[in-house]
Amino acid sequence: METDNWAQLSPEEKKRKLFARQKALLDTFLATGAITQSQYDFSLNGLKSKMGIPDC
Repeated sequence: METDNWAQLSPEEKKRKLFARQKALLDTFLATGAITQSQYDFSLNGLKSKMGIPDC
């Protein structure tokens, strides 16, 4: 079960998984036209900044 796996993850792994989920949601919003490219860029940069994710 996913909650069992979640409990076994380190804080860094949890942060990375959460970031990936939130980025996937932003990707979906962009692909469906729910947000513009500039809104996507702004939100992604804010997410990276708040979560301490370096630019890839």
